[in-house]
Amino acid sequence: MSFEHAPVTKGLMMGSALTSIIGGIFDVKHYLHLQLVPHVSRNHQYWRLLLHHTAFSNSSDLLIAEILLYGVGVHIERQFGSVKFASFTVASVLLATILEFLTLILFHNMGINQIPSGPSALLFSILYQWYRLIPPAYHFKIFGIAGSNKAFVYILASQLALGHLPGSFAPAIVGLLTGFIYRSELVNIKSWRLSPSIIRFSTRFLLPLVGSTRAPRRSTRARPETTHQTPSPDIGNEEIIATARPSAGTEETGGSVVREWVNELTGRNEQGTTGVRVPSDAEITQLTTMFPNMQRAVIVGALQRSPNIESAVELLLAS
Repeated sequence: MSFEHAPVTKGLMMGSALTSIIGGIFDVKHYLHLQLVPHVSRNHQYWRLLLHHTAFSNSSDLLIAEILLYGVGVHIERQFGSVKFASFTVASVLLATILEFLTLILFHNMGINQIPSGPSALLFSILYQWYRLIPPAYHFKIFGIAGSNKAFVYILASQLALGHLPGSFAPAIVGLLTGFIYRSELVNIKSWRLSPSIIRFSTRFLLPLVGSTRAPRRSTRARPETTHQTPSPDIGNEEIIATARPSAGTEETGGSVVREWVNELTGRNEQGTTGVRVPSDAEITQLTTMFPNMQRAVIVGALQRSPNIESAVELLLAS
């Protein structure tokens, strides 16, 4: 997996790492956490409400957050699109700031007087979207207990939520509540987008700082090229083994006899001449789960026109 079509997630990861490192170098971590008494109530340091989202106070929380952002944020940004995902992050941070402040006011007598620094609330808001939108890739059982590949992400998230009790538990609950409010119809903020001027400014000045997000190109050679200056007499006779799929303009020679026979029995003879791929039931079910509001005929058509399920998802998101 790469950062292709996910520049906002890459920017969040780079920004969190950079601000956390700078905070440790200049020894200003004590200004980053949010504490009701005495910082907000007596000293009126309201700038802490937003500043505590910018950096983590220790390297372990930063490492867990970077892993979660890479494993969760990339999928959600590809589902939403970069503009909607950026608008979602801004709305989540503002809403989480209000809810965290209310949490400190209501529960400071119960021991929740401070919230550790770091964008934990935003991370759990993204995690809620990932829980609702992305289906599990596989399931397993350990000692009779059923689970899926999502369990590993939830274990990492629990480390972040339970690392600095009771303060670290508050942004986790606030983040999940923020994600629920964003996805529900309680507050109509799903349709809100950043202004075009901010998008143009970010595209022109901030996107070059993030760098390239294109996936690395796969080589078509199965063996690395030789570094010897004098070529061996047998090199010219060796056959180059290609691992990439043939392009659309090339024709496959020596087709499988067994495959042709199976296609004749199953009635898929037209597949090789029309270029239409026959999707499996598992692929149709997975895309139907990801796009519940889309008609089945549209999903089947996208799968038939795409070489794999990832390309079909991109085609449906683009449409």
